[in-house]
Formats: sequence, C-alpha cells, structure tokens
Amino acid sequence: MSKVAVLQGLGTVVPGRTVSNAELVPALGVSDEWIRRRTGIAQRRVVDPGTTTADLATTAGRNALKSAQTDAVDAVVVATTTPDRMSPATAPEVAWRVGVAPAAAFDVGAVCSGFVYGLATCAGLIAAGIAERVLLIGAETNSYFLQHTPETRGPAILFGDGAGAVVLRAGEAGEPGAIGPFDLGSDGDAADLIRIEAGGCRQRARSEPGDPYWAISGQEVYRRAVEHMTASSLRVLAAAGFAVADVDRFVAHQANQRILDRVAEQIGVADDRRIGNVATVGNTGAASIPLALGDACRAEQLRAGHRLLMTSFGGGLTWGSAMLTWPHVDVVATEQ
Repeated sequence: MSKVAVLQGLGTVVPGRTVSNAELVPALGVSDEWIRRRTGIAQRRVVDPGTTTADLATTAGRNALKSAQTDAVDAVVVATTTPDRMSPATAPEVAWRVGVAPAAAFDVGAVCSGFVYGLATCAGLIAAGIAERVLLIGAETNSYFLQHTPETRGPAILFGDGAGAVVLRAGEAGEPGAIGPFDLGSDGDAADLIRIEAGGCRQRARSEPGDPYWAISGQEVYRRAVEHMTASSLRVLAAAGFAVADVDRFVAHQANQRILDRVAEQIGVADDRRIGNVATVGNTGAASIPLALGDACRAEQLRAGHRLLMTSFGGGLTWGSAMLTWPHVDVVATEQ
C-alpha cells in the first residue's frame, strides 16, 4: 500500500515590523475604516529592506524542523510568487541554508494556492517512494511588489510578508496528521485577473515595459474566489466521505475577510469553526494557510483530533482544497 503524507512539524516566521492601516492612509487616500470594511485587515507585517523571501523561508524551515524534532529531509519544496531571482529557484539555496543539502529542492508557483499545491506535490513524492520526509515552505515578500498610490490601493491594502513551513513524513492513511484527499484546479483564461506583468519572457518578447507590481481585478477576483473555493471544498468533502457537520475547523487562504466569510457561509461552516488571521498579517499569499494554522494552534483554537478543511485560491487562476485530521504539533514561531 502506498504511503501517505503525514504532518509532523509546523514552523512560522513573520517580520518584526508592523504596518497599520493608519500608516497607509496618507498615501492611498482612503480611511482606516474603509480598509477594514473592504478587507477586514487592520495591519500587516512587512520585511525590512534587504530581507528576502529566501531569508524568511530559511527561518520558517528551521522552525518546522525544530518542531518536527528532525534535522534531515529528502526534499525541500518552496511555494512562492516572490522568489529571490527569476533563476535559479529559491528552494536549493534554502535547502543549503537550512542544512539539508543535497536534498532535492525546487519551487512551486501557484500564487496564493501554492501551499495546497505544495502539499499535493509533497504527498506525491511520498506516495511514489521518492521521499520519506519533505520540508514544504510557503514564503512571500509581497511588499517589494506594491505601489502606494490611490490608483494602486487595491493590492497595497491587502498584502503582507511572512513564511510558514511544515515537515511531512511517510505514514499510513487514517493516522493523525494524514493529508488527503485533494482537489486542485485552474483556469488560465483568467490569468490577467491577478498578475505581476514584468519579469518574464513575454515582456521581452513583446518589448513591453511591463508593470513590476501586483495588479488585481478586485470584483471579478472576489466572485471567482468564492465560486471556486466553495466548489472545491465541497468536492474534497465528498471525496473524503464527510459532511460539512464533520468539519471541526475550516481555514481558507487569507485573501480578505469578505471572501472568507462568504465562502464559509456558502459551505455552511459555523463561525466558531473558522480560523484565520488576515486582520493582523494581511494576505501573505502561499504563506497564509500555514501562518493561520500556527496562530490557531498557539491560541488553542486548533487541537489534536480536529478534522480540518483547507481551501485556497490564487492567480493563474488556481484553486485547491485538502483534508486532514490535526495531529499533536508543537509550533515553533518567531519574528525576523
């Protein structure tokens, strides 16, 4: 029988610098109340100049290894949309800095769905017998890709920086921490709804200037995020043989609170079963789900034995959901 991926450790890191809505108001021409009403965000964490995605990913990875009480993995997967460089991938450097080289190492690019896509990728490595233990890291430094003007206020009020990592080991289906089933999907016809235009070959091929900052079509993204996260969640519940009432905790990619509330309402998840931290860290892309899980564990909102439903949506468009029963995990969380 094929092995399944089992969650063994969880580590997180957020920058030490907090940026409140009040700090953004003068440049964006909006009020704190306006930002809170539209997004549910009160503040976000932002790296100091010079700190990179690899820096955050390395710290989160070390924290996850400490949580798992291990110093060896067979592969490192970094989910990010803000890599240190276009080439090479960020993961090999992170693997070396964490101290697990020559483990296999590569990046996954699925934007805000990156962590769930990464879970599925790591589960595949384990099921195929390629790896016994994998380190998965979601890490973003979105602040380098934001403009603070009234015209670009949509992305500017949303995004923050951070990283979250999990150690996954080979185990048996049905044991605490076993991950699956999964549901993944995409719609490339809507790729322009969430984008950073500059940096790829298309910019050079077409001799276009290319915008190097986040651009988001807010209303259409809201509609599609709700549609796809809701449908994906229901499909993964059906695949697991669970009803909504069987879900003890629900965590969605922390895009904004309006999306989170609407998805939970459509699925039928009660308020007391929802976990999230978008109000205090903003939208941290591929890092958002592990950061939310870490905060929920430390607040004792998420405990061993809870059936957890995860769902995500991001640029591409991409979406994905997964199930697991939460194991006992001692989260290691730091600031940087």
